[in-house]
Amino acid sequence: MVSKYAAGYRGVLRELRKSLDPSRKVNPEIRANFRSVVEGARKRNNGESLVDIDNTILFLRSQREHKRLIDRYNPLHDLTEPERIKATANRVGLNLPKLHGSEAHAILKTAAHHLCDLHETVVFPTETVYGLGAVATNAEASAKIFSTKGRPADNPLIVHVSSFGMLETLLPPGYEYSKAYRALMENFWPGPLTLLFPRNAEVIPTIITAGQSSVAIRMPSHPVARALIAVANAPLAAPSANTSGKPSPTRAEHVARDLDGRVPLIINGGACGVGLESTVVDGLNEDGNIRILRPGGITVEQIEQVLRKEYREGERIPRVLVHKRDYQDETQEAAPTTPGMKYTHYSPSVPVTLLSTVSKPPMGESPTSMKSYLERVSSKQPHPPKIGLLAPSDSKIWAAVDECEGPTWHRFDLGLISDPSMSAQRLFDGLLTLEAEGVDFILVEEVAETHEGLAVMNRVRKAAGDVEWIEYS
Repeated sequence: MVSKYAAGYRGVLRELRKSLDPSRKVNPEIRANFRSVVEGARKRNNGESLVDIDNTILFLRSQREHKRLIDRYNPLHDLTEPERIKATANRVGLNLPKLHGSEAHAILKTAAHHLCDLHETVVFPTETVYGLGAVATNAEASAKIFSTKGRPADNPLIVHVSSFGMLETLLPPGYEYSKAYRALMENFWPGPLTLLFPRNAEVIPTIITAGQSSVAIRMPSHPVARALIAVANAPLAAPSANTSGKPSPTRAEHVARDLDGRVPLIINGGACGVGLESTVVDGLNEDGNIRILRPGGITVEQIEQVLRKEYREGERIPRVLVHKRDYQDETQEAAPTTPGMKYTHYSPSVPVTLLSTVSKPPMGESPTSMKSYLERVSSKQPHPPKIGLLAPSDSKIWAAVDECEGPTWHRFDLGLISDPSMSAQRLFDGLLTLEAEGVDFILVEEVAETHEGLAVMNRVRKAAGDVEWIEYS
């Protein structure tokens, strides 16, 4: 074969191979037929034959891309309700935990009935934390979220969708996504990323946004959450399923212990994989920068990496700014556009103290040695105290605790120092577990504020009533 025809032949085979799922060698008979066609074209040696080969490659590539886009953006198209559940689970590469077949369908149908027909709240799992959901377009139903949680009315809610089609029903007609938003959605949806969009006042009640002009929306990746939204065929407003101000629940038993008798249905989907709430991003400002209003399951480093890849050389890459670290906005703090910015959060019913062993103390303060501090807390009343401790599993603090006599220690490790994602996953579970064990107070050791550690420390600082600056001798 002449090289240009050989290249065309190889291009056709390559596209055929890519279109197979899983990718594999093309059937020998089909391969032989294509070879015969291309060989005939070579013998005729006219430009039209080469154009036909190029068009064949383009057609195969377009069909493959079309299927990819359908699978990504409209995974529930033309499916029955049981098929929607299965397709959603397959889409995110997970099985339905503790929900199988007809049982799953029955539970989700019941949940959808509570949400859509009775206008009640339902607790369901997400990859971040358990959510207390209500139909977001129904003001009466959404009001029950606030009454169930004891949530202040000026604290906005996040709306959860199952598809891009559903997202677009919530936005102003003709709204166009920015290049940065397209990149973030392409890389992190479905997943623990919330984006602020302009609110469509004809669709989104003011109770959802606390009267703000923007609405926070995300597409969860948990198969149960996606399936529930799809079966209900309605976007769900869903903050964490806990009494306002307490640590967010990452297991169904956390919810049951806190909200027992206040919600009609709790769907048990097992432990949440991320363990902290979603990252909330505001990209609506005129400067085009990305402002992180609440750090969470998607890290600053991940967002920066995606933006660097998306923008060509010479283009201005939006800056990624973290609220209270890189900038202040007193107006937004007084009238927040997203949860987690104004009120005390994440606090168990017992006092929490942050042990700062990583960052330096403020000017004029000197750190206390770990040994001296532990001796001091060991003498607290009641004596001997029951002390809860959350710290990385390879921290020096465990050896110091072993040498400290008197207290009863309740230990909960947060995984390795080198794995902040594990600390994120275990933090709320640790706070709630130690609270349930009846400790008198809880100590949490600081982790470095990089990657998921930024979100971990955001939650710990809000939960802690005191901070102690500690150094290891």
